[in-house]
Amino acid sequence: MKEKKQSDLAVLLGYAGSYKVLTFLGMGLSAAAMVLGMLPYICIWLTARDLIAAAPDWTKAAGIARYGWMAFAFAVAGILVYFSALMCTHLAAFRTAANIRKAGMAHLMKTPLGFFDSNASGLLRNRLDGAASETETMLAHNLADITGAAAMFIAMLVLMFVFDWRMGAACLLAAAVSVCAMGYMMGGKNAKLMQEYQAAQDVMSKAGTEYVRGIPVVKVFQQTVYSFRAFKQAIEDYSAKAEHFQSDVCKVPQSVNLTFTEGAFIFLVPAVLFLAPSALRSGGLAGFVTNFAFYAVFSAIISTALARIMFAASGTMMAGTALKRIDEVMSAPVLPVTDDPKQPADNSIEFKDVCFTYDGANMPALDHVSFRAEPGQTVALVGPSGGGKTTAASLIPRFWDVSSGSVIVGGVDVRDTDPHVLMDQVAFVFQNNRLFKASILENVRASRPAASRDEVQAALTAAQCDDILEKLPDGMDTVIGTEGTYLSGGEQQRVALARAILKDAPIAVLDEATAFADPENEARIQKAFSALTKDRTVIMIAHRLSTVVGADRIFVLDNGKIAEAGTHIELVQAGGLYARMWKDYNEAAKWRISAEEVQ
Repeated sequence: MKEKKQSDLAVLLGYAGSYKVLTFLGMGLSAAAMVLGMLPYICIWLTARDLIAAAPDWTKAAGIARYGWMAFAFAVAGILVYFSALMCTHLAAFRTAANIRKAGMAHLMKTPLGFFDSNASGLLRNRLDGAASETETMLAHNLADITGAAAMFIAMLVLMFVFDWRMGAACLLAAAVSVCAMGYMMGGKNAKLMQEYQAAQDVMSKAGTEYVRGIPVVKVFQQTVYSFRAFKQAIEDYSAKAEHFQSDVCKVPQSVNLTFTEGAFIFLVPAVLFLAPSALRSGGLAGFVTNFAFYAVFSAIISTALARIMFAASGTMMAGTALKRIDEVMSAPVLPVTDDPKQPADNSIEFKDVCFTYDGANMPALDHVSFRAEPGQTVALVGPSGGGKTTAASLIPRFWDVSSGSVIVGGVDVRDTDPHVLMDQVAFVFQNNRLFKASILENVRASRPAASRDEVQAALTAAQCDDILEKLPDGMDTVIGTEGTYLSGGEQQRVALARAILKDAPIAVLDEATAFADPENEARIQKAFSALTKDRTVIMIAHRLSTVVGADRIFVLDNGKIAEAGTHIELVQAGGLYARMWKDYNEAAKWRISAEEVQ
């Protein structure tokens, strides 16, 4: 267990960088502060000794004032040194937490984009940001307190036995009982309960994020929170684990711990009654009374020392659990980057015998798929839901890497291309594009931050967004999501198209770009397509077959395989799957609800 804690500390200090020195300095100052804080007790003992020796003529006790000022000086010095220690450890802790967040974000930037489809943003945020915050407590307080508690404990042992070891041993009985109680609470199988508690907290955070995102569905269908069983179950599991840990595990040992540490004086009384007759017979009553006065006052420090140890141990355990959650983020798969990147020669796209299977899936999403899109061609991928269309498109920018085969862009395998170069080659428009809570200008400029206002305006015009800008109070400077300013799904798609147009990438991937568009918006989006697809290689995924009629080549995907390929006319004449889909599409387009059916 000790080895594990040292390993956790080594990991944390690794994130601290040059601020590691401040951590060690803070630990040293904390130890010094604790020792300084105990010196006033020596001054109290010296004062009691002189008073007892001078009784009943108190004027002979000339050193009392000096001891009082010394006690005051030691107390103030201890406070100042401890303050300096916390300043050092807090500076190091804040920098360490910031470095953890930066390292986590830097690592996530190297992961395949598909990783975020299977890992909820709420869970990742809780693991990285929440866990980093928990390490602050350990580095800012717990390390200093552990060092200080160790120094206090050693000094306490010395002071306990330097005057009268028998009274000291009586006081330490309380400490022994307390340590046993804390060991029971935080050691053995109970240590796993803390991990389960943190895991339940992660699950609840993930479920909570999903619930908040699903609130519109709840309101539309007049459902209650209980319809979200996962969220309700996550809350109940978290509550059950928290209650079990507090009530069943901590209640009795913590009560014992507080009773004995706060009442350490109870052990001293019988020891004094046992030792007093011997002191009377030997004539050392004055020294005996002096020692008793010291231990009576000093016993109060035991609870402080043990409380620090318990707090530090709890924080250390929490930090260890937090590091495990950080490690889950840092162990996310990294997109392999070649040491000898090659530059694509053109904007052609080719799939060569591509197979791909999602983690945990039994069946491949793509099964020996091969096709080619020449530079400047518009290629459509159509077929039934679950056929592999979106999967195929996501392999082009390396959202995932193929299980076998190869995806080739510009004559170069995408795995042999620098990821930044590859991303510069491709512009995306997805069916569920998200706009930032920022101005339309900044939303569009996200694809090319150095673009001028005129270039952004030209992209918005090409994407048929002029009517959107006209109705907004501040035009392209209007911040989306504030003061009731929101865009419809079709309008968001057009802004996303403007973003793709501004990027000016030689390859465009359109995944159901008209999915949320009404007829009017769809007509405008189709006009925007002409600006986006001009002189570019386009991979278009669509369920609305009317949008792919003019494609240079259509590939029909079914169950991860290419069922047929050709132009629209060729596929209709072939009478296969595409022809049936085209027939069903046209029949659905003519379907109307009659008055008789409504009645």
